[in-house]
Amino acid sequence: MKQAVAILGSTGSIGSSTLQVLDSLADRFAVIALSAHSNHELLTSQINVYRPRFAAATDDTAYNALAESLPDGDTRLLRGSSGLEEICSSDEVDIVVFATSGVSSLSALFCAIEHKKKICIANKELLVMAGALVTAHAKQYNVPLIPVDSEHSAIFQCLNGGGRDHPIKKIYLTGSGGALRMRKKELLEGVSPKEALSHPKWKMGKKITVDSATLMNKGLELIEARWLFDVSPGVPDVVIHPEAVIHSMVEFVDGSVLAQLASCDMRLPIQYALTYPERVPSLVDTLDFSAIRSLTFEEPDTERFPCLRLAKEALYAGGTASCVLNSANEVAVHLFLTEKIGFMDIPAVIEKVLEKHILKDGCSLEEILRLDTWARSQAYEAAARLRRRAVM
Repeated sequence: MKQAVAILGSTGSIGSSTLQVLDSLADRFAVIALSAHSNHELLTSQINVYRPRFAAATDDTAYNALAESLPDGDTRLLRGSSGLEEICSSDEVDIVVFATSGVSSLSALFCAIEHKKKICIANKELLVMAGALVTAHAKQYNVPLIPVDSEHSAIFQCLNGGGRDHPIKKIYLTGSGGALRMRKKELLEGVSPKEALSHPKWKMGKKITVDSATLMNKGLELIEARWLFDVSPGVPDVVIHPEAVIHSMVEFVDGSVLAQLASCDMRLPIQYALTYPERVPSLVDTLDFSAIRSLTFEEPDTERFPCLRLAKEALYAGGTASCVLNSANEVAVHLFLTEKIGFMDIPAVIEKVLEKHILKDGCSLEEILRLDTWARSQAYEAAARLRRRAVM
């Protein structure tokens, strides 16, 4: 019997790749629900192809456009966060892929946990913002969170290969270094969005590609790993690996290191999450070892890329620091992409917001959502002050 898959965020990079994987495994899976934020044109196209039982839009304008354009049929149109929650609570849904970005699907994640769905999580922000709450909830309901991020999937696979009962000494999250790895510090100020979006290895959405260029993506991944794998803040670390062949490594207490190697193709970790604990043939090209001339590693440069330093500080501070970090970063990246601030203003905005934040150890879901709103507002104010200073 086929398993019914809901993809929250089906119009994004991860969502589109998930549909490719499901197409290749049509004998195993069926698409039962799709959702998008504002891209109603692509969502309409996906609905026409897959005829899902449910479709949701979290943006009101997109919802209204879908309501007008969708032909009468079996697809039930849902609105907003409550629509995502309804999908996650449906008895017809077996697997939920969280391919959204930002906080819009946080309440839906709790709902999916409570209804004991198989959860494939690609939205790192959910764990960065509310890692303690999410993982405690998952433990309460005995629901595993299966990672889709290539780095966290690699760690997950290494832990399964090395034995989960074996003590971990270190987790190494690898990163290519992004589009600006070789750029001198004095030239970073003038980086354009086009330059920051020219990733050397991965094809991803704009926000995550800019995060890769600032190394914030690695910082967010450190925080995500801390919660996903229930380790102390000092266990996960970052190493730059420009070839992007090794996706992450785990060092055990005896000194043994296990690494996961694969082509740079997100369809592989997506498929592994969907079929886990099985492995089946995939669409991904296998590695050609004769073409790999070297595997190199280097320390990340937090002087040139201070976002990674800020993320590490938030990781060690704990509590609500990572929520504020994430929210401020989302605003700063948006302002950079719309050319309202410069590339090096991104860490400056984040740092200003963190300086104003009063750390709190424990928060409810409602408090986290309020803090998210506060941090975003503070980020816009910090960016405005930077702009005023620049024209003086």
